[in-house]
Amino acid sequence: MQHQIKPLPERSSRVGFATNPLDRLSEKREDAPFIESLRLDRTARSVAIVSDRPILKRADGGLDPYFTIDEIARLGAARETALLGRLPGGPVFATLLDDSAVEVVEADDGSFLDRRSISMPGRADLAFIDMRSIATQGLVTPEFVGILGQAKSLLFWHARHRFCPNCGAPTRVAAAGWRRECDACKAQHFPRTDPVVIMLAIDGERCLLGRQRRFIKGMYSCLAGFLEAGETIEDAVRREIHEEAGIGVGRVGYIASQPWPFPSSLMLGCLGEAISTEIVIDTSELEDARWFSREETQLLLTGHHPNALACPPPMAIAHHIIRAWALEGATP
Repeated sequence: MQHQIKPLPERSSRVGFATNPLDRLSEKREDAPFIESLRLDRTARSVAIVSDRPILKRADGGLDPYFTIDEIARLGAARETALLGRLPGGPVFATLLDDSAVEVVEADDGSFLDRRSISMPGRADLAFIDMRSIATQGLVTPEFVGILGQAKSLLFWHARHRFCPNCGAPTRVAAAGWRRECDACKAQHFPRTDPVVIMLAIDGERCLLGRQRRFIKGMYSCLAGFLEAGETIEDAVRREIHEEAGIGVGRVGYIASQPWPFPSSLMLGCLGEAISTEIVIDTSELEDARWFSREETQLLLTGHHPNALACPPPMAIAHHIIRAWALEGATP
């Protein structure tokens, strides 16, 4: 069966990492002869990840995320391979290279950005660019961003689940890269996605935005946090806003979602109706939080705030949650 891959009009289709045109072929992952035929297909391509960074080829003045299967073999030190899916032009795989294939110079400026320098000896034609930069700078098409995000999340999981959490024995890849199995205790393990609520509290014509210390100067965004065991999305929204900013929230409404490969989250965007207004921030979480009027919020979105304040760029779901309320009239 050919899956529907045409982009749909919901807000989630506007965010980064969501434009993924692959037919994932999930119903074929247990069909070993079929998967092997895809590996041998002369049109097969693979994206590559090493040390949590996508590898891009410098080509014709741009960057190309695709490698032929022969090119992947020449990179060496492949640890795992998984089938991402199929495009009209052929199957697409993801390959995880061992970290020994590259040289890494560590760097950390205290922000959420990956400042490391990565290179492969003798391969000046390759670029090792962090995923955030690829997405925010438009270094490849939105479709490639979606495919790379899928690959990064899946291969991150493989890199950290080489041993069975049940008995400690080595695990092996199964189901075309979408499962790991333990031959010792017969346990099966599946790629994980961590749900995160990201939300905007609304008080009439005002919204609540906060900033963390690691944010770039002047950046304010939605509050966010992981869902806990046994918790609904709505209760997680209420708990996180109250914990971080001391604001009580009543009604909660869903806005959009975003796959977020840092390392493997699903952002669940919501609006919440504030039932209190006095801000008491948790300084271990936030540097600042404040109410913004609708007019001021619109200036954040357009980059025209008089104090040079800003909100996240359009690739981030936070931008679209803020926009939904400030410009599109969305309510909780």
